[in-house]
Amino acid sequence: MSWLNGLVERSNRYEELIRLMAQPDVANDPTRLREYGQELAELEKVVFPLREYQGVGEELRDTRTMLDDDLDQDMRDLIRVELAALETQRAELEERLKRLMLPKDPRDDKNVIMEIRAGTGGEEAALFAADLYRMYCRYAERQRWKVQVLSTNSTGIGGFKEIIFLIKGKGAYSRLKYESGAHRVQRVPITESSGRIHTSAATVAVLPEVEEVEITIDPNDLRVDVYRSAGHGGQSVNTTDSAVRITHIPSGIVAACQDERSQLQNKMRAMSILRARLYDAEQRRQASEIEEARRNQVGTGERSEKVRTYNYPQNRVTDHRIGLTIHQLETVLEGGLDTLVEALALDDQAKRLQAVGAV
Repeated sequence: MSWLNGLVERSNRYEELIRLMAQPDVANDPTRLREYGQELAELEKVVFPLREYQGVGEELRDTRTMLDDDLDQDMRDLIRVELAALETQRAELEERLKRLMLPKDPRDDKNVIMEIRAGTGGEEAALFAADLYRMYCRYAERQRWKVQVLSTNSTGIGGFKEIIFLIKGKGAYSRLKYESGAHRVQRVPITESSGRIHTSAATVAVLPEVEEVEITIDPNDLRVDVYRSAGHGGQSVNTTDSAVRITHIPSGIVAACQDERSQLQNKMRAMSILRARLYDAEQRRQASEIEEARRNQVGTGERSEKVRTYNYPQNRVTDHRIGLTIHQLETVLEGGLDTLVEALALDDQAKRLQAVGAV
């Protein structure tokens, strides 16, 4: 099987590393020893299941040969039951190995910058944006991640026209990258006196946090504007020009922050947002050039894509990308996103497996 060849190569590399680490010159070199040890730990995730798969295959062959012996019917029935169990075990291991052979997204372990913006629906859309922010905060709590607000533009009754926040935690991007897109809510707004159900929307963008070394920004390409922070209704909340807006002139991408009292802190946060947006824009450009078909896959982050509907009257959450509906709206809004996240991840894996011809 062609898909197995790459795994065998990794197994051979694993054996090579074992031999290398036993050599005196490597054992006395902490740097090489650490590098080889890290590579070995990653390869073990593939090699051990591969060996188990190969062992089950050998056991299957040996068991099949027993059917050639002169046995009574009861013994043959027992052997056939054993063969069925081994076939099931091998199929499960094969599926696991196929998923392991997929290249890991190098961004998966990164922190994420999430941007939620109210869409159609006026004040109700802003309230829904606040509900989404709360949902992701609850999910972060369950994962023991930390949330740090970077920038807000709030409304007078508790909604957000826009909120940008950082979620810090191992694997944050791998779990949240499927949330990009347009989220829709169907409910009776608190501002509606007649009890009529409204449909509103908010957009979510999920960007991997980018370190300075990962993307180079020429300071000459930046325009930095400072101004006084503004609160609800436009009133000034600071007496100094502490708010910062940074424009990347070549791309026109803008990032702003006004939540800190220090101009320096606001500038650092705005730069963090700008780096993530520039990195995201470059990733999208490369993806569109390399694989046009990826536009139809999970996690494209198209802002106009309707990815999910939250229907209050029916206690229903529907993810339109995979056709999954669950009647646990309250659980989802309290951060119970695992069912949705895991289904989206499996769908993404299935599409990638199909793309590399492993199914």
